[in-house]
Amino acid sequence: MRIIAIDLEAYELLRSARTTPDEPFSEVIKRARWPRMPRRAAAFLEAMAATPVPDPSVIEYWDEAQAADTPPGEARDAGPITPPSG
Repeated sequence: MRIIAIDLEAYELLRSARTTPDEPFSEVIKRARWPRMPRRAAAFLEAMAATPVPDPSVIEYWDEAQAADTPPGEARDAGPITPPSG
């Protein structure tokens, strides 16, 4: 058994959902129907599968931009990075 804290509004919802005055809240909660939320990883993988693969020139541009990026205070002159034409 675990003890949980709920606010007054949640308590009143549970209390009003009882089928009998002495029904335990555990039974009320088990009887409840919760909306199924999409699993985050599954939704992400589906989105990734639907995303087109970037052109290799775009990936090269991102790699160059990442290599030229430095933390504040550690700036270095890597020169301008030219985006791919396209």
